[in-house]
Amino acid sequence: MKPQKQLSLLTEPLVRVVPPATGQLLKWIGNKHRFAQQIVSYFPNSFKVYQEPFLGSGAVLGTLAPEKAVGSDSFGPLVEIWQMLRDEPEKLKKCYKERWLAVAQGNKAEEYERIKAHYNAHPNGPDLLFLSRACYGGVVRFRQADGYMSTPCGIHEPISPGSFAIRVDEWHERTEGTSFLHQEYEKTMEEASRGDLIYCDPPYTFTQSILYGAQSFDLAHLFQVIQRCKERGVYVALSIDGTKRSGSMVCDVSMPSGLFKREVLIHCGRSMLKRFQMNGRSLEGEVVHDRLLLTY
Repeated sequence: MKPQKQLSLLTEPLVRVVPPATGQLLKWIGNKHRFAQQIVSYFPNSFKVYQEPFLGSGAVLGTLAPEKAVGSDSFGPLVEIWQMLRDEPEKLKKCYKERWLAVAQGNKAEEYERIKAHYNAHPNGPDLLFLSRACYGGVVRFRQADGYMSTPCGIHEPISPGSFAIRVDEWHERTEGTSFLHQEYEKTMEEASRGDLIYCDPPYTFTQSILYGAQSFDLAHLFQVIQRCKERGVYVALSIDGTKRSGSMVCDVSMPSGLFKREVLIHCGRSMLKRFQMNGRSLEGEVVHDRLLLTY
């Protein structure tokens, strides 16, 4: 059954309560799964079409489970995963099971490297999905020059095909009203109409340069696109670096004056990327916060 949404008036601190998904479909840097409920609680209590132009793991989309939505991303293999979830969920389960069995029944590291080599030669969704669940630290790294996926095999065991199948069924239901498109964020946002809601979770400028496409991301241009959306009467919510650190530097991004009407600090716990960079060592003092900026 699709999760029921309990709506109330736009008041502090919560306006919407939605049951979260029981587990992630795929792992992705910046994944908002653990605190998507908190983000969704600040969304307007009514809107037309929900739009998510930096789809990634789809954590906020899956938590909100909107009746009508557009999820898009510039990364083709990632969008392929979501399109298979919508149109061919049984095929998605089969693809994951085939790769899981190859790793489980053979030499784990060798089979993982074989799948990674196939992905790098022919970028595709099924390989990317399994690699995201089997790679070291769940951090899929891409080489800036050519997009080569370089993360080695993880020491953990990826979830079983049975557990993954359950997640596919749940996420298929939660996203049944969503169209998944392979396109740049500007196109998705420019096509939004008055009364629509856009949630932006772009690659973080200081810490996520290993993400596909993040190397060339221009935050100033995104602000311009948000301004045009605001002028058309589109609601926009933006997650961005808060008190996160990059090395010894606190990431503090300046916002254009008057663009946002409200700011909320979202507590995100410990950074998965930082844990990867520190080889699992203690993360004391590395608590992450995001700024949730709202045009409404």
